[in-house]
Amino acid sequence: MTLKEQVDYYSEFKHWYRKIIKDFKFDVKKDYKARDLLSEILSKKGMNWNLETTLNSFKNAIQSKSSILIYGCGPSLESTVKNLMREKGIKLFNNYVNLAADGASVLLKEIGIPIDAIFTDLDGITKSEFNYSDFVVIHAHGDNMDKIREFEEDILNFEKIIGTAQVKSLNNIITAGGFTDGDRILYFLRSLLLPEQNIFLIGMDFGENIGKYSKPEMTDNQKANPIKLKKLQYAVELILMFIKKIKNEIYFVNSKVISEKFKYISIEEFKKLILE
Repeated sequence: MTLKEQVDYYSEFKHWYRKIIKDFKFDVKKDYKARDLLSEILSKKGMNWNLETTLNSFKNAIQSKSSILIYGCGPSLESTVKNLMREKGIKLFNNYVNLAADGASVLLKEIGIPIDAIFTDLDGITKSEFNYSDFVVIHAHGDNMDKIREFEEDILNFEKIIGTAQVKSLNNIITAGGFTDGDRILYFLRSLLLPEQNIFLIGMDFGENIGKYSKPEMTDNQKANPIKLKKLQYAVELILMFIKKIKNEIYFVNSKVISEKFKYISIEEFKKLILE
């Protein structure tokens, strides 16, 4: 089995996709068009890019450190990251695999934290963040075809790129599962994790407010609109499902409790864990 086949879970995820499509009234045809557009652009990379080689390189990066930090765009992101940077410095972040969900990469780049991979549908980042990360995992869906075209040159020039979709996969497109940028990271990691690796979620709040790093035009945290709230609720359901599929420990760091089924720790508890 190829590595692509190992990380592709479309057959398992498709019932969730159908539920999401029905609930949000998304256009399935547009999702397929977006997938095909990204696939066509990746095909233009020619012999200079190979998905299986890129996936193997990504797997090595994921397994290179003892634990993984995943950054979402929730309201707690900035205070948590700046607290850790102030007290522990860049050395702390260098000891972990750092994976950013879309706009969370803006803060990490501002502070100078290395990003191993950005998972993005391109609506929360600029070309500056795109080219700052070691890997970029681009998600294609019906509403971001204009963004995919806008970033076409960057996609063609960037070496370690991976394309994902939420419809049936192609030879150069993966459907690993998940819905929002944050929970898609978890689903993509499913077959790549080492049993002993812990996962720490920072800024993955899933509450009533969304963080200012969610969109480039936002300057402050804001109340989530009803559609965004529904998306976050799906993300919570999907993460609960994901936890059942792995043996790794997952901790929410400095987030408000939204489910008793998740493990929450304070910043101080996180600091103690990393010193053990």
